[in-house]
Amino acid sequence: MNSPLRFQHGMVAPLIALFVGVVGFPLGYAAYLSITDYKLTDRGAPTFVGTDNFVATFGDTGFWNAFATTAIYVVVAVGLELVIGLALALALQKQRWARDLTRSMLLAPMFITPIAVGLTFRFLLNDQLGAIPAMLSSVGIEYDFFGPGKALLTLALIDVWQWTPFMVLLLLAGLESIPKEPLDAARVDGAGGLYVLRRVTLPLLAPVLVVAILLRSLDAMKVFEYVFATTRGGPGTETETLQYFIYQTGIQFFRMGSAASMAFVVLVVVLGIIVVAFRRLDRTRTAEGRTR
Repeated sequence: MNSPLRFQHGMVAPLIALFVGVVGFPLGYAAYLSITDYKLTDRGAPTFVGTDNFVATFGDTGFWNAFATTAIYVVVAVGLELVIGLALALALQKQRWARDLTRSMLLAPMFITPIAVGLTFRFLLNDQLGAIPAMLSSVGIEYDFFGPGKALLTLALIDVWQWTPFMVLLLLAGLESIPKEPLDAARVDGAGGLYVLRRVTLPLLAPVLVVAILLRSLDAMKVFEYVFATTRGGPGTETETLQYFIYQTGIQFFRMGSAASMAFVVLVVVLGIIVVAFRRLDRTRTAEGRTR
């Protein structure tokens, strides 16, 4: 009776050990640092401060400004990726020739490391050396992509360039999994393309849309490489995102205890977003099941 159970536990044990080593220990150590005043320049043991770091985090205007900057970045980037990705997915679904070639070319940007993408656009968009500002200047258009009021939008557009293919991939898979019967029935009844999209395709695609938006939003909240490679949080603090702000606090200013507490606040917010999103998704599925 116990041998199958022991076998199952034995099979799971390496995975649990790997999880504890890769995730559990760093998370536990970060939790320990978050309740101490540990600094990278300290030689002795850190002093226990309890919840002081968390209280300071909640009262830190710089942290909340970085949080607001990150939220704006996520809304702009993911919103554009959703619209462009849906349009491209609908177009690719109807494509009849060179489908594999088109899709492979379209997915290429997401396989480039983000730091390389950031450095590439840093030089392409530089107002003194960049090729794109030079081309615009030749036709009388002067535009500083990393200037005040423009830098955050530029970073969002870089994210759109690299990660719209990921959105296309998810939405295209969702579109191809939609049953054909409702679409054919709507067309037989004389419904136009826009009506079919709004009333049939999008409702059936809703679960995939929720998952795609959630995955891209969580990933976009981690933006660091673009900021580090291009603006370093400038001009001023206009592009100072959460990850870059935590990096500055912990690495540049050596306050690892404060940085750890900020990271845990972000972790709680992210977990809250995930819970709310999946609960709404479950309610939507339950409501659809009752109507059927």
